[in-house]
Amino acid sequence: MKGLAMGSKDVKLCDFVIKDAIVPDLAAKDRNGVIKELVQSLARAGAVDEAIAGELVAEIIKRETKGSTGFGKGVAVPHAKHAGLKKMVGVVGRSSPGVDFASLDKQPVYSFFLLLSPLSEAEKHLAAMNAIFGNLQVDMFRKFLRQSDTQQKIWELLEEADQSARV
Repeated sequence: MKGLAMGSKDVKLCDFVIKDAIVPDLAAKDRNGVIKELVQSLARAGAVDEAIAGELVAEIIKRETKGSTGFGKGVAVPHAKHAGLKKMVGVVGRSSPGVDFASLDKQPVYSFFLLLSPLSEAEKHLAAMNAIFGNLQVDMFRKFLRQSDTQQKIWELLEEADQSARV
């Protein structure tokens, strides 16, 4: 997959995605369930405080009701900023059957990148979003992400995308 990724030069996927939180086989069957499952995975991995997990879920769902982050092609990028976060964190989730995420193309979503940032890191949040979207625009990246059925395979794909972005 060399040379396929077009991520931001400043922020790499592996800089903020929490490897131990990656969910290669989401159990959730709906939008809110996916968001909750991904935030809980970040909390279990120690990346976000359990005490604010519910607030984070509510904030992301509130953001989704204003407009879906399912931008089509089987991917969605739910995200939020929150005062209780100490650093930017992200997680990748994958759903084999797909989830209705009210995507722009009305198709199911199979791959999710959830991003959470402190209120004070708006520029870094934007750079991370650029890195995510840059990679998700690449057909082969989306295809490999959808086929990566373990935490390790997803992590290796992210590492490869980061390496390609450095070229």
